[in-house]
Amino acid sequence: MNKITKPVLDACCATRSFWFNKKDKRAIYCDRRKGTRVVDVGTPGTKGKNPLVVDPDIIHDFRNMPFPDNSFYHVVFDPPHFYKGAGKTGIIAFYYGLLDETWKDDIKKGLSECFRVLKPNGTLIFKWCEVEIPLKYVLELTDHKPLYGHRTGKKAKTHWVAFIKPWTEFINKEQE
Repeated sequence: MNKITKPVLDACCATRSFWFNKKDKRAIYCDRRKGTRVVDVGTPGTKGKNPLVVDPDIIHDFRNMPFPDNSFYHVVFDPPHFYKGAGKTGIIAFYYGLLDETWKDDIKKGLSECFRVLKPNGTLIFKWCEVEIPLKYVLELTDHKPLYGHRTGKKAKTHWVAFIKPWTEFINKEQE
């Protein structure tokens, strides 16, 4: 791939739901799918229809990203976190994507890829909703230790976890 000119990677952008500016020029938005689905908002007094749009800049698999090592200052990783209860064609499946039985290996590879493309001292923000899979089992899939985190959502099931890629990891590779 050509030289990376943007400092931020959203490795699984889906509908870009947490972005203040869904077209922020500082980021490259990636997902393994693309599409639009119109859903019923269901809110009394509204027009009733709302398009959900998954429109990545690059279609890729977060388990095997097409970027060179040490490319980004900041990576956000919000992978699919449902594999049982969402249904393959439901709105949750479209909105977030789905995991399957290989979820442990998939998330482990995804976290590894995020750290690979992250520059030394770069930050990774990892978002996880533990409706089906507790965060502690997901954090066991990486050797990197989180800096801090925060719970959000109506039932405090969504976690935002911050990591930093150690500079020493880069120095050790350079000395090999």
